[in-house]
Amino acid sequence: MKNIPLLLMGCGGVGRQLLQHIVSCRSLHAKQGVHLRVVGVCDSKCLVVAPDVFTAELDDSFLLEVCRVKSNGSPLLTLGNFGACQVFTSPDVLLKVTDIGGLLGKSTGLAFVDCSASAETIGVLNRVVDFGCCVVLANKKPLTVSMDDYDKLVSQPRRLRHESTVGAGLPAIASLNRIISSGDPVYRIIGSLSGTLGYVMSEVEDGKPFSQVVSAAKSLGYTEPDPRDDLGGMDVARKALILARLLGRRINLDDMKIESLYPEEMGPDVMPLEDFLANGLPLLDKNIEDRIKQASANGNVLRYVCLIDDTRCEVGIQEVPKDSALGRLRGSDNVLEIYSRCYEKQPLVIQGAGAGNDTTAAGVLADILDIQDLFPQPSVVHRGH
Repeated sequence: MKNIPLLLMGCGGVGRQLLQHIVSCRSLHAKQGVHLRVVGVCDSKCLVVAPDVFTAELDDSFLLEVCRVKSNGSPLLTLGNFGACQVFTSPDVLLKVTDIGGLLGKSTGLAFVDCSASAETIGVLNRVVDFGCCVVLANKKPLTVSMDDYDKLVSQPRRLRHESTVGAGLPAIASLNRIISSGDPVYRIIGSLSGTLGYVMSEVEDGKPFSQVVSAAKSLGYTEPDPRDDLGGMDVARKALILARLLGRRINLDDMKIESLYPEEMGPDVMPLEDFLANGLPLLDKNIEDRIKQASANGNVLRYVCLIDDTRCEVGIQEVPKDSALGRLRGSDNVLEIYSRCYEKQPLVIQGAGAGNDTTAAGVLADILDIQDLFPQPSVVHRGH
């Protein structure tokens, strides 16, 4: 059985779902000859580690207890009494995590999994890459930092997987990498990469007021607690930047044109959430309605998209043909159209659920299994006849 030591940063929705997937897939992975040995789990305040990172692991009952404790909003610290583990608290967490990366990276190897939503992890990630660890990301922020930090992180491309940073479990990154490595030049990518904004744009097309649709999306749990986190376009911009950098574009977030669906004077720093929902949102209805009519007159529909080509990398509302994959998009699916020499007239279209903790965690798990060939085979004992 091949053992893959694993350390998880981030116990939010995706991190907890990943732990549950690992536990529930034990028999499947055993058939594939792989065992994921979880040696540590941490959030921003606390790290729990197996008693001996070289030989021991946090067992399945412990991992499920992590999920239960964090779901209830309790701190990881409470797990100190639950089973055999070492507990470290801030400010030692990142230091200790880096130590484990050094110990295991140079001996057995380590899958370092970042399911946090923090920009603070980039320092640790760049250190553990040097130690020979593999890095698997659901967290977009480490890939959207300055080019210097980015270059360091991607300096060992075989040891980095980040499929779930764009389109959750959809094979967007893998497909793009295959096209690029085959020497087929990609000259245009256009996609709807926010389930929230995809839902909003397809609903307003049916004649519903923008404010009503956003409120409905919030009550359905499609948006962040403050919908402006979705409507500002920053999440889509990060995904677009990750794709653009894969194509070799050396740009930063500051270089991108990002259209926000609300004006600055309605921003979180200026207008309280309740005020925005009750009074700000309705003021945005007319502009969206006018733009929908204009698009319709041109035989098009509006979508909030990322657009990457030779000269542009931008996100915002664009008119797209009604009969295109993007134009036919309904609900919260993600859609990516990739145009290249081989996919010139008919783009390669990748479509499916592009959000959700379950889908995202499944993508992370697939990435972890995808790097198993980088870990040493269990040693075989030869017996004499």
